[in-house]
Amino acid sequence: MIEWFTAATWSPYIVGAGIGVLIWTAFLLSDRPLGCSTAYAKTAGMVETAVSREKAETMPYYQKFTPTIDWQWMLIIGILIGAFISAYISGTFSLLIVPPVFAEGFGIDPLLRAGVALIGGILMGLGARWAGGCTSGHGISGTLQLSLASWIAAICFFIGGIVVAGLIYGFPFI
Repeated sequence: MIEWFTAATWSPYIVGAGIGVLIWTAFLLSDRPLGCSTAYAKTAGMVETAVSREKAETMPYYQKFTPTIDWQWMLIIGILIGAFISAYISGTFSLLIVPPVFAEGFGIDPLLRAGVALIGGILMGLGARWAGGCTSGHGISGTLQLSLASWIAAICFFIGGIVVAGLIYGFPFI
């Protein structure tokens, strides 16, 4: 059994079932869906509050979603800690400025990598806010609740991912 925890990859079926149990447990114990994109928006609100409290307090978004550290923020910290523990236990932990897949496709320039990561992060954040949630919020929690908007968002996430991966790495199925 311990070998399973130290494996570099896990069965997607077992992980999917585990995520299902996790979301059921989250709803049972906290009556809240899993999702973390709002935490990033709240973090931006905390920065805005530190720069200009009056301006931040007048923004309708921050009136609805108070810029505070809450359970979603703790979820992000848990993801980071869990990812580190998993990589460490499996023996795959390493610090990379430019991952091999990116280096192979675009070169080893760390500034290019940082720029692409920044632009990608901004686009993902804007998309998550525009869609009213992130992949975990819509794809896991929303679809579990049979939300039509979440099903549409999750389908669009997959289509967008396939199209972008095809544009970057080529479409092997065409």
